[in-house]
Amino acid sequence: MQSIIEIKHLFYRYEKDTVLENINLSIPDGSFLAIVGPNGSGKSTLLKLILGLLKPQKGEIFLFGQEISKFKAWQQIGYVSQKANSFNTGFPATVFEVVASGLTKKLGMFKFFKKEHSRIVLDALDAVGMKNFHNRNIGELSGGQQQRVFIARALVSEPKLLILDEPTVGVDAENVNAFYQMLNDLNKNRGITLLLVTHDIGTISDKVTHVACLNKNMHFHGETSEFEQLKKEDMSKVYGHDVHLIAHNHDHGGVLK
Repeated sequence: MQSIIEIKHLFYRYEKDTVLENINLSIPDGSFLAIVGPNGSGKSTLLKLILGLLKPQKGEIFLFGQEISKFKAWQQIGYVSQKANSFNTGFPATVFEVVASGLTKKLGMFKFFKKEHSRIVLDALDAVGMKNFHNRNIGELSGGQQQRVFIARALVSEPKLLILDEPTVGVDAENVNAFYQMLNDLNKNRGITLLLVTHDIGTISDKVTHVACLNKNMHFHGETSEFEQLKKEDMSKVYGHDVHLIAHNHDHGGVLK
C-alpha cells in the first residue's frame, strides 16, 4: 500500500531542547492515524513539519512520494486546527460563506462563483452533518458545530489527506463520540486519509486504523489492535505517569485512556 506520508530519521530541536528524536513514521493511503502523547511530547512540532511550516533539521519527509522541499500540491492536504469557539456571536459570516472561502485556493482569488461550486459547498456540509445550518451565522454555533464547519471548509478543495489538531477542543463531552464517528465516515466512505492529534485515546480506539505514540521518540506505531495489547506499564513510560485501562463496549474490547 502506498504511503501518503513517509518520515525517516527526523530530528528537531528548539535551541538546546530536542523535541523530536529519530522519528520514523509511515502513513498508508486510506488509513486513519491517531497520534497520541502527553503535553509537550512534540505532536504540534511534528504537524508543523509535515505541513511545511518548519523545515527538518535532520532527516526526511516525503508527501505523496515526493520530498517535502519539492512538494507543491498543497491543495491535496487539508488542515483543521484548534479553532472551536474562536468566533464571537457577532462575526458577520454565514456557515455557507465560511465553507465557500475554502475554495479560494482551488479557484483563485478573483474567479466567479458558479452553481457547481455551491453544490461542492453543500456537499461538504452534508458530509459533516451541517447542511441544514448553511444559512446560520457561524458565531451562533456551538464549538463542536463550528469545528464541523471548519472540516467542511477543508473538504471543498477535495484533499486526499486531512490533518486535524485536537479537533474536539470545545466539543461537548456527549458529542465527542458522534464527532469521531463523522470522521470515521469521511475515512471509510470518502477514502480520505486522516491524521489526528488527540488526547481521547479511549474514545477513538474503535474508529482509527493506526496509532502512533509520541513523546520525543516514537514509542509505538502500528495498527489499533496492536496498540490495545500494550501493557499499562508500557503506556505509563510514554506518558510519564500512570495510564488507566478503561473498558468500552466496542468490538476491540478494553482500551487505554
